[in-house]
Amino acid sequence: MVPVSATDDLPLPDFPFPDSAAELRAALLAAGFTADGLLDLLGAPAYAALARSETVPAERATRWPPGGTPPPLATLTRLFLLRHAVPREHAEAVLPLAACLTDGWVREDGEAVRAVVDVRPYSGPEGQDWWIVSDLGCAVGGAAGARRAGGYGTGAPGSSGADLVLGVGGASTTLAGLTVPLDGGRVLDLGTGSGIQALHAGARADAVTATDVNPRALDCARLTLALSGAPAADLRAGSLFEPVAGERYDLIVSNPPFVISPAARLTYRDGGMAGDELCRTLVAGAAGHLAEGGYCQFLANWQHVEDEDWRERVAGWVPPGCDAWIVQREVQDVTQYAELWLRDAGDHADPAAYAARYDDWLDAFAATRTRAVGFGWITLRRTDAADPAVTVEDWPHAVEQPLGAAVVEHFARQDFLRRTDDAALLATTFRLADDVVQEQVGRPGEEDPEHVVLRRELGMRRATRVDTVSAGFAGACDGTLAAGVILDAIAQVLSADPAALRERTPEMIRLLVEQGFLAPAG
Repeated sequence: MVPVSATDDLPLPDFPFPDSAAELRAALLAAGFTADGLLDLLGAPAYAALARSETVPAERATRWPPGGTPPPLATLTRLFLLRHAVPREHAEAVLPLAACLTDGWVREDGEAVRAVVDVRPYSGPEGQDWWIVSDLGCAVGGAAGARRAGGYGTGAPGSSGADLVLGVGGASTTLAGLTVPLDGGRVLDLGTGSGIQALHAGARADAVTATDVNPRALDCARLTLALSGAPAADLRAGSLFEPVAGERYDLIVSNPPFVISPAARLTYRDGGMAGDELCRTLVAGAAGHLAEGGYCQFLANWQHVEDEDWRERVAGWVPPGCDAWIVQREVQDVTQYAELWLRDAGDHADPAAYAARYDDWLDAFAATRTRAVGFGWITLRRTDAADPAVTVEDWPHAVEQPLGAAVVEHFARQDFLRRTDDAALLATTFRLADDVVQEQVGRPGEEDPEHVVLRRELGMRRATRVDTVSAGFAGACDGTLAAGVILDAIAQVLSADPAALRERTPEMIRLLVEQGFLAPAG
């Protein structure tokens, strides 16, 4: 194995063999090297900093006096997360050291041992103790930049650093939280990286296929699954849908290399296509690989092009035969965007290179008339409906993860609205969602509010302004009376024309159903 070094021209190390994964997992559990154990050892601030690849607080929390014997958990933290050389006797006390040396999890360094990979505790959705394996120091978000964190390479074209495999980050956990809950079926994790989405999928799917254009990522994903005690995945090398030609899945998930960059320097983030073409290609190709009713979910970036509506542009990617829900979570102007990814690559360490590459990014954006870049997620669902529903929205507000169930409910509501005309809508009995609260806004002392806001406290945490009639209607929806009956009662109280109220209210009911405030009872 190649030792960790600060030089930029060393090759990336080979990943370990998985043969001793079960033995290593037992040792990690015995030492409490889990997400909960790490939180207890470090405390919340240092734990959160470590998730950002900031190590100083964790260094302080795991120091021990010279000559003393550290707790097993501190030894493993310094070895696998802080990249320290650990005295051999300390490593032997907590690890099956001979097996770890043979399989390449650690390497000898004089009288000490060093980790070859980053092994990071990760808590599954049902409290499972999992571990994510990646290149050393390559958790997402470090101040030094991902490619310099492990000291392996510059990431320039043709250099070893281009094929770094990153660990868990905010994008990974966001996608995991968005993923629809599946009971069996076939799942495709496209661009698996360190295997996080395949790990989540394996907990519930019948079979998981994981692909990546980077062969090192497939080796890494194999380790993540084996060390976590998860079912093995069918690992295939190749780009986009090439490795699964002719196959269909109940769920496709992807955290793809969506960064809109002027050059394909880093495999984990740069897709090698111009602009946002990679994301468009993913959307267009998904329909041919989804089973009927199947979902495709991935994170994406898209260009905001001068004199074009980004909503129309991205909606135009959706292929026939698919419903879609496209949510923009953030927008950055081109300077913010370039700075973000230049820091990600560690380019800020060299001022001259930073300036030159910054200039290249701005040239590329100017050539395509790109003024900003949107970040968000795209969900497709295969449907045989004659009129697929495509929803595109800008939602930068706080949401309540996990959202997987909310995604399923969104498309179920689209189905209901698509098949229900106004007459059937008024004959339907609705129930107000349990998490809805009402806010009234107006000047102090005034008898009537200026407006009423209905707000959901879970899921997307939506809020919508309604009039007093709509608020009264929603409040009366307890699953016992049909919508038309409630409207007739409101008309009687207000001395209004019930026919007129029935004519104008379905539009409001549809809005409240679409946003999840109301659901058909039963």
